[in-house]
Amino acid sequence: MDTASPTRSTDLRRRSVPAVLRAGVAAALPREPVLRTGHLLAISSLVNAGFGFIFWIFATHWYDERIVGLSYSALSASLLLTGIGQLNLNDFLVRFVPSAGRRTRRLVLTCYAASTSFSLLAATVFLALVPVVAPELDFLLTPVVAVCFVVATAGYAVFVLQDGALTAVRRPGWVVAENAIFSVAKILLLAAGAALALFSGILLAWAGALVISLLVANAVLLRRAVPRHERETETKPPPPRLLGYAAADWLGSLFRLAAYTLVPLLVLNDLGAEQSAFFSVAWSVAYVPYLLARNMGTSLLAESVRRPERLVEHGLRVLRHSGLLLIGITVVLVVAAPQILSLFGAAYAAEGSTLLRLLALSALPNLLLSVAIDVARARRRLRWAVTLQVVLCVMVLGLAGLLMPVLGVTGAGVAWLVTQCVLGIVLIVFRSRWLVPVTERSS
Repeated sequence: MDTASPTRSTDLRRRSVPAVLRAGVAAALPREPVLRTGHLLAISSLVNAGFGFIFWIFATHWYDERIVGLSYSALSASLLLTGIGQLNLNDFLVRFVPSAGRRTRRLVLTCYAASTSFSLLAATVFLALVPVVAPELDFLLTPVVAVCFVVATAGYAVFVLQDGALTAVRRPGWVVAENAIFSVAKILLLAAGAALALFSGILLAWAGALVISLLVANAVLLRRAVPRHERETETKPPPPRLLGYAAADWLGSLFRLAAYTLVPLLVLNDLGAEQSAFFSVAWSVAYVPYLLARNMGTSLLAESVRRPERLVEHGLRVLRHSGLLLIGITVVLVVAAPQILSLFGAAYAAEGSTLLRLLALSALPNLLLSVAIDVARARRRLRWAVTLQVVLCVMVLGLAGLLMPVLGVTGAGVAWLVTQCVLGIVLIVFRSRWLVPVTERSS
């Protein structure tokens, strides 16, 4: 009789369902760290996007177009203020935590404190300027909503930073988990807000879900992941001109973020709240492939610290691997745009299908831009990275401002596609600036 069989059966029974699922996911992921981390971050984005898709479906059915447009514009403003206030320290953590060793906890908490302080200040200043810069968002000035707006802005800054810290300590699986927690909590709180007929239910749901996910994720990060990283990682001296790197990287990120978040405000101011709702829903769907490209670039940046000599090899691998994935997603979005948007309502499909197709196509050349920026960050050639992001911002906002009075909300999609294609062509022509090995050591 096989005496080992009862033992094996007992072991199998003792394994929890989450453990079995984790083992299955681990077996399915690539072994190469740059792709493995990128895949997990991509899964995180897909989880967030999938639940976000459900969130906005419910929002468009429970609230009218005007409230949806105003709420999305308010959230876009919050994300812009977060980008200003968090000082792009998420990428800073991705770049420098892998070699921080025993300084990791202090580095993470210092970044948290700086980003929270600046985000609170940015949100407060914005609220004071709402009557001048965005009078349609005056509902933010009521006391409860104002507090939630400030909390959401500061909380999202920490939310972004914790993703960078978890990625840097090679715990991207928890990025997936905390995004799932945030997404589910957001939907449940949205339902509660709709049941109570709260005008600001969308914004309140966002803020409440952030608080829940922050408590869970930081308990894991600071109590488990960081102590283990400090024990297992060599402490290297901090590289020179660290503050200069952080300042230049933040400057570049502001222009990129402005391109992402100011267009909804332009649509709101130029075309009204309903058109802003149509743009916002189409952008929320089309932004998924943008996130996938950004996640693979983040993985590339994190691994470049550990293996700088393989930066170009990893960059080419990310381009090939992500390119095939993005082509498939783009084809689905272009072909099924009306059907996807019809889930939000017939008006969204009628007004936003062409826009969604244009935005989806723009995600393909954006992959080149994303990888080029992260290669420049890894090599600390930030002048090149900043230049690319400045051009992106100026072209998108400038073209959107010129085209929307003529083409309506579709003009914003044309602006994104033209800008990304121009930058993609430039990056291909000047690929020797960023996609060939260099002799100097990456710091």
